[in-house]
Amino acid sequence: MDVNIKISKKVFNDVYLPYLTNTDRYLVFYGGGSSGKSYFIAQRYIYKLLHQNRCNLLVVRQTGDTNRRSTFPLLKQVISNWNLGEHFKINESDMRIICKLSGNEVAFAGLDDVEKIKSITFANGELTDIWVEEATETQEADINQLKVRLRGGKSKKQIVLSFNPVNIQHWIKGHFIDSGLATVCFSTYKDNKFLTDDDRKALEDLRHIDAYTYEVYCLGKWGILGKTVFDARAIQSRLETIPKPLKVGYFKYDYDGLQITNVQWVNDKNGYIKLYQVPDVPKWTQYCIGGDTAGEGSDFFTGHVLDAKTGEQVAVLRQQFDADQYTKQMYCLGKYYKDALIGIEANFDSYPIKELQRLGYPKQYTREAQDTYTGRTEKRFGFKTTSLTRPTILSRLIEIVREHCETICDKETLEELLTIIRNEKGRIEAPQGGHDDMMMGLAIAHDIRGQVVFINEPINMNPKYHFSVERERATQYDYGETITIV
Repeated sequence: MDVNIKISKKVFNDVYLPYLTNTDRYLVFYGGGSSGKSYFIAQRYIYKLLHQNRCNLLVVRQTGDTNRRSTFPLLKQVISNWNLGEHFKINESDMRIICKLSGNEVAFAGLDDVEKIKSITFANGELTDIWVEEATETQEADINQLKVRLRGGKSKKQIVLSFNPVNIQHWIKGHFIDSGLATVCFSTYKDNKFLTDDDRKALEDLRHIDAYTYEVYCLGKWGILGKTVFDARAIQSRLETIPKPLKVGYFKYDYDGLQITNVQWVNDKNGYIKLYQVPDVPKWTQYCIGGDTAGEGSDFFTGHVLDAKTGEQVAVLRQQFDADQYTKQMYCLGKYYKDALIGIEANFDSYPIKELQRLGYPKQYTREAQDTYTGRTEKRFGFKTTSLTRPTILSRLIEIVREHCETICDKETLEELLTIIRNEKGRIEAPQGGHDDMMMGLAIAHDIRGQVVFINEPINMNPKYHFSVERERATQYDYGETITIV
């Protein structure tokens, strides 16, 4: 097919031109509002309908009726703006668009009617392209159904997804973007040369009215539109500059039922421990580790290693495994970081605390607790999260994120903090289906810094809990078993 119709490059926003003829299996357009991405996709498909021998397009949204108010008018608008009305047949009632020159067609459907999608056919060949508009409205199972719909045949197939990011925990982010499965085009209103000055000013004004909405809606950064707790601007700024881990992996060791020996680091790109700094030896840097145990459901075991003096995050652990595996990895992590002070949350599972004690780990965080039988105040290992300690440590973490976000190095930690909200009662928590394990582990790590003994450079941290009996005036450290790196 040879169609003698030329479209000037000037009608396209420059940011999108490299994707005009892209043929990758999965193509994602996402970013801020008013970026012109949906209009470009409509331009792109009208161009393909004219220039490609076989290009039958299915446009879907979560609800079919919404196509009539969004995608269908967009495609018609492009046809009109390019003065191509004589080359297209538009069926308003059935929402069908047919290119008279090529025979290529566009159909529209909603993911709320799977049977209708299955029954869609084209007069000239098979389905080759699917455009999922507002893809964040969809479920993973819906997209899997569309993938099935594109199997087979001889033609090149492609799924295009377009959306404005909101929830950083949305399945699309991990499935298509973080995994590298899709080719991705990111854009904001700054890339749209066709915006009027008034429109641009209205968007810019949001920066001063609602900074978070500006960052998410206008700049297209992941988050949650709502009443967030942590400083979104500080987090998003830090996300742009975070370092890559020096090492990713886990510890292996020998265990005879009584003690852990021969601890070694194993590099593994799929590992669950990330090291951003190796231990500062033989200098005087000292470390502490805050840990949050998995409570219920799909929660994670977490651990954050901090430089006890500066509060800088130097390593993280995050994994869904049993308490015994978690304990042994925390033991190794603590030994690796110069017998770091370990404080593990004691609310749901006391096993890690007791097991560390049995293994002879030398430094665990202690707290005051009243014996329910004798009434005496005792020292106990582990951090207890209560109605008093929880808001206290989280308020401190809010301040740290706002004033010293540069001390947080881990992407997963920052992204989780970005999702944390206050519920109707003002309680700080993860949204439904989300996690707060990294937040709690980091908050605990910062709180227990006050129990770290600084030998040559003391620091006044005004610790909430202080037990002089636990502070050994040692002149040197016993690092336990030799730790090697392989």
